[in-house]
Amino acid sequence: MYDIAIYIYMLGVAIASLFDSKVKKMWHGEREAFDVLKRKVDPAARYVWFHAASLGEFEQGRPLMEQLRREHPEYKILLTFFSPSGYEVRKNYSGADIVCYLPLDTRLNAIRFLRLVRPVMAFFIKYEFWYNYLHILKHRGIPVYSVSSIFRPGQVFFRWYARSYAGVLKCITHFYVQNEVSRQLLASLGITEVTVAGDTRFDRVLQIREQSKCLPIVEAFAKGSNVFVAGSSWPPDGDVFIPYFNSRDDWKLVIAPHEIGEDHLRQIEQRVEMKTVRYTQTTPDEAARARCLIIDCFGLLSSAYRYGCAAYVGGGFGVGIHNVLEAAVWGIPVIFGPNNKHFQEAQGLMAAGGGFEVGSADDFASLMDGFAGDGNRLAEAGKDAANFVAGCTGATAKILADVPL
Repeated sequence: MYDIAIYIYMLGVAIASLFDSKVKKMWHGEREAFDVLKRKVDPAARYVWFHAASLGEFEQGRPLMEQLRREHPEYKILLTFFSPSGYEVRKNYSGADIVCYLPLDTRLNAIRFLRLVRPVMAFFIKYEFWYNYLHILKHRGIPVYSVSSIFRPGQVFFRWYARSYAGVLKCITHFYVQNEVSRQLLASLGITEVTVAGDTRFDRVLQIREQSKCLPIVEAFAKGSNVFVAGSSWPPDGDVFIPYFNSRDDWKLVIAPHEIGEDHLRQIEQRVEMKTVRYTQTTPDEAARARCLIIDCFGLLSSAYRYGCAAYVGGGFGVGIHNVLEAAVWGIPVIFGPNNKHFQEAQGLMAAGGGFEVGSADDFASLMDGFAGDGNRLAEAGKDAANFVAGCTGATAKILADVPL
């Protein structure tokens, strides 16, 4: 049944690639993966294979890849992606020797792929459980580690009708899960090779903070002011925070929207009732005189948070919030929308006192008035955010100390 579903999916992707450029990139990338491997695989090398579905999972796997590379240069690293949003951004990642798409999970693809690469071990990041690849890896005696994985009762593995598919989990040599609930759920399936190691994303955001860029334009804009940074925002997020800053002159606003198309940028400019400049079209002197700065390019948000007194992370009025840890690591309180229940880091941040959920513009205004009227409260919430991140680091070291290398 699984194989039939994969072939139906493959047909659907082939058809969709005729009409969607993103799907077309994925379709061609997967078909070209074998040519990439034939050209680049060194038959004499020992490869450690890391697989990430997309960019978020890559960021979770990155600390492991980089520490492994430093401590065990005798291995080469193969990095595969499923999604174009991961591959297209990181196809030139220098921390891996080979980067390519992972061909779809048919039995023939899996056999062909593993004959070419012959990895000595594999790391699958978070949610990745490819039935054919995992069964053939197990059959060949190649250890497979699931890292930063997290499980919930509603997932398909724990449904009565999917117990046969759940057998794929028994192909994993060892799970390094994020929390105790995940360990207990796996135990209910008879899986006991499990360690609660935490989430490598916490290690990654510390790396990001250490490698952050100085942004002269944002620095000039922020100098001497209370600055609020809204990151990865969507239009419904703007409905929540923009009205507040339109009515106040004691805060400056940085907006780094999730999408930076011209239409979206103009919509933001039309809604903001204050002097506004775009990052790529301004100078430090001009930015210093503005009250709203729109970051209209990618790659700067994690560094921009350093200039904020508080932050908002978008997505909570849509499919789910974006990365709250990139803001929290700077020791500032982090605000987000209500769709955060399945995001353990957001739940933990709220429990620690450094994260805050808002459901409307009125909620946001009330919270911000409290911060604006009590500097100690603002500082304490920021300290709580930083302490939460610091207290959750160490998953990378724990995993690599445990994996036989």
